[in-house]
Amino acid sequence: MTAISATPRARRTGRRWVVRALLALLVVALAGVGALALTWARASTDTTGQVAFDRPLAIPPLAPSRIENGTRVFDLRATTGTTDFGVGDGATRTWGFNGAYLGPTLRAERGEQVRIDVANDLPEMTTVHWHGHELPAAMDGGPHQEIPPGQTWSPSWTVDQPAATTWYHPHPHGATADQVVRGMAGMFILDDDTSRTLDLPDDYGVDDVPVVVQDQAFDGDGQFRLAEHPFSPVGHLGDTILANGTVGGYHEVTTERIRLRLLNASPSRVYDFGFDDGREFALVGTDGGLLPAPHRTDAVRLSPGERAEIVVALDPAERVVLRSNAPDLGADPWTGRFAGGDDRFDILQLRAADTLTASPEVPATLAEAPGLDPADAVATRQFRFSGVSINGQRMDMARIDEAVLADTTELWEIETSDGAPHNFHVHGARFTVLDIDGDTPGPELSGWKDTVYLAPATTTRILVHFTDHADPDLPFMIHCHLLRHEDRGMMAQFVVLNPGQEPGHVPATHHHVSAPRGAR
Repeated sequence: MTAISATPRARRTGRRWVVRALLALLVVALAGVGALALTWARASTDTTGQVAFDRPLAIPPLAPSRIENGTRVFDLRATTGTTDFGVGDGATRTWGFNGAYLGPTLRAERGEQVRIDVANDLPEMTTVHWHGHELPAAMDGGPHQEIPPGQTWSPSWTVDQPAATTWYHPHPHGATADQVVRGMAGMFILDDDTSRTLDLPDDYGVDDVPVVVQDQAFDGDGQFRLAEHPFSPVGHLGDTILANGTVGGYHEVTTERIRLRLLNASPSRVYDFGFDDGREFALVGTDGGLLPAPHRTDAVRLSPGERAEIVVALDPAERVVLRSNAPDLGADPWTGRFAGGDDRFDILQLRAADTLTASPEVPATLAEAPGLDPADAVATRQFRFSGVSINGQRMDMARIDEAVLADTTELWEIETSDGAPHNFHVHGARFTVLDIDGDTPGPELSGWKDTVYLAPATTTRILVHFTDHADPDLPFMIHCHLLRHEDRGMMAQFVVLNPGQEPGHVPATHHHVSAPRGAR
């Protein structure tokens, strides 16, 4: 049989096909590289030097209250509305408390009995969690304390903790991020004898100013949109910063020193707060109250849910900008960039008057140190944060994960193992940070905390003190306060027991998840 060899023309045709295929693959590869480079370039936001600061900073009003049979009573009403942020072509559809967006500042004294009548005028179920408060589990406002539309919930408890900047926000299981992003948040200030006597700025709205910081994304019609990049390991990251619901806000300063109560009320973003000229300020308080002594610094990092009280000095007639520089998330470059680690924002401008009223120096001593001792820990527990689970399990409303004894201290070791940023929040208790990967934390973590940032691939050890609010059936939460993680299951439950008690059974609760935004 005679072999048939390819003709020169056939061989040339075959070579051209191979060349064309290789060229096509090269084009696809280059296009992919180009698309990846474009995605990388668009993955960070920098508004420094670009904000007009043309709107007075809104100051949340102090909520009125009344005394009924020795109890201080507040009224909160969750409602829908519209808000003009000066973005887009129309007013934005928003939710808030006692108004269209955010809520008033509640204020109470240590030792007071308080009651808060919370009415729900929303089209869906909500809850209201008192973030940072030590109180009975039935009053905590977690996912088990649901408020159906048209109903009112009236939690009551005695304030028994040091002066602090706390806050309140919804906590419905699976829908927390959606409701917080819509605007449901407010500050709750606690006072005590120590805070009343210290020479710190204390004229609310003048030299003692709440600053509720949120990031939002707007569409062309000025409506909120969920900005969640497919590569984001943390969830929603907006490109517009609101301070007390104000875009481009400024505050007129009339005193030599001003106290800013900073609250990170964003669902996912970590901020690294400082000033545009790099000036130092005094960090005087964090989540659980005043530090033992002021910490002089030029930056303070806050992950979602954390608070900081800072005192900054100004000269007459000067202007200075509160800025968030790129936060060190401790992540690899790719993860860090898509988690907001390269983002920078101008947030708020302070405008000093030509003549300023004198302010005293910040006191050298502020409050007693927490004083927790690892030797007093009655138990050690390990928690592994990975993906959207804790210790390999997602949240189950009917499952009690841990049981602790009332009025005791425990050592908790919190490990992150998935390469992504997280943070840790505990309900109904406070803690101190013992060490991070064996290193003693800095002065900024020397006070009481209820929320702390968890860098990737680290172990954070904390000493948690539990109060005497025992209840074998109703649990408190521990969870990541990056709200997408929380909503998708990165949450667990614990009950507080008296000696001799055993964990009970969690009462049945309606498991509600709000409809997607586009469905409304």
